[in-house]
Amino acid sequence: MKEETSYYVLKKQAVPEVLLKVLDAKKLIDSGKCKTVNEAAEKIGISRSSFYKYKDDIYEFHDSLQGTTLTLNLQMDDELGLLSDVLKIIAECGANILTIHQAIPYNGVAALSVGIQVLPTTSDITELLEKLEMAAGVHKVQIVGRSAEL
Repeated sequence: MKEETSYYVLKKQAVPEVLLKVLDAKKLIDSGKCKTVNEAAEKIGISRSSFYKYKDDIYEFHDSLQGTTLTLNLQMDDELGLLSDVLKIIAECGANILTIHQAIPYNGVAALSVGIQVLPTTSDITELLEKLEMAAGVHKVQIVGRSAEL
C-alpha cells in the first residue's frame, strides 16, 4: 500500500533548525562551495545522516514556482488607496495579476483574494510576501492555493 504524499507551506520560523541547515548544506553543494556532503554537513553543523534523511523532503518554496498560479488571501484595513498599494507591490515584483476579489469590509477590515501568475520575470515570491506583509494597513497574508499551469 503506497503512502500518500502531502505538502505544506510553512513560514521559516515554523521550520525546525535542522531542516533549514539541510537547505543550507544543499546550497553549498549546489554552488560548488563544498564538494562533498560530509564537507557541507560539517561546515553547517549537522550530521550526514540528518542531511540524507531530509535532503529529498525540503526545498525552498520559490525554487519551483515559475509557471504556477498562486491564490493569496489578505486581511487589510478599509482605507482609500490601500488596494492600489497592494496591487502595485505585486506588479513591481513582476507577477501577473489574474483575478482580484475584495469582499465588502466588515468592521473596517476587508478580505482580498488575488490570483497571480508567477512568470520568469517574477522576483522571489518570499520577497513579495514579505513586502505585502509589511505594507501599512495589511494585517495578514496567506497563500491559499497553488496550481501548475497547463
